Amino acid sequence: MKFLNFDFSKIKKFLEKLTEVLLLVVAASLLFGVLFGPETAFVGSVYQNFVSILEMVGQDGLIALVSLIVIFAILKK
Repeated sequence: MKFLNFDFSKIKKFLEKLTEVLLLVVAASLLFGVLFGPETAFVGSVYQNFVSILEMVGQDGLIALVSLIVIFAILKK
């Protein structure tokens, strides 16, 4: 049966590329959120969601540090 004989490596490569693109979008929105503030249209909602997650973890000063770590980790690739 040809249906059961499909290649998982193609699916894996597609999901890896999709994840890479989404991580770049999140990193860019975090950077714009830090630069322009959370009032920006799309960027603000991503930034505010990220802030609420980090507030569950720790103090407000940690937000900028973790945002920078995420941005530099993406740019390092």
